[in-house]
Amino acid sequence: MASGEMITTTRDIDAILIPLGTPVIIPENAQVAITQDLGGTYTVAVNGNLARVEAKDADGLGFGEKQTGEAKKEVKKAHGPVDETLVWEALKTCFDPEIPVNIVDLGLVYDVHAVDIDGGNAVEITMTLTAPGCGMGPFIVDDVRAKTLEIENVTEVNVDLTFEPAWDRSMMSDEAKLQLGMF
Repeated sequence: MASGEMITTTRDIDAILIPLGTPVIIPENAQVAITQDLGGTYTVAVNGNLARVEAKDADGLGFGEKQTGEAKKEVKKAHGPVDETLVWEALKTCFDPEIPVNIVDLGLVYDVHAVDIDGGNAVEITMTLTAPGCGMGPFIVDDVRAKTLEIENVTEVNVDLTFEPAWDRSMMSDEAKLQLGMF
């Protein structure tokens, strides 16, 4: 499906209004346009607004099947150290739903390090947002936490959201600047 192509929802879909972070329901038979399909979530334009749709609701957009039931939570055990390069790779799959560049290349991740804890490994992540009042902040942090927890030997993730130093465009990678036309 091409970006911007209008599609009709096949059922009511739970979504998050961007940039406020307000939960909304996109009704069945609504006309939406996919504006971003990155990192396992979808940003859609609907009735003049943008909304974030999680992968679990992709079937309502005509993608895949709805996941039923709740995943069984298992206690993870570490069988060795955490490869921090894998953490950085996982973070490159996290996106601000308004910006088609991952949070690492945007310069939002300040620090990543793994810490040995009793029976496992905690990953400590220090990051920021492009704006302090970003309503999508909690959703981005949840995405960071969930994707980092998927990494082998990670048993805990702590995300420290800071605004010191404040983010600015100079923190973006050259690739991000090029992609966003900021050179």
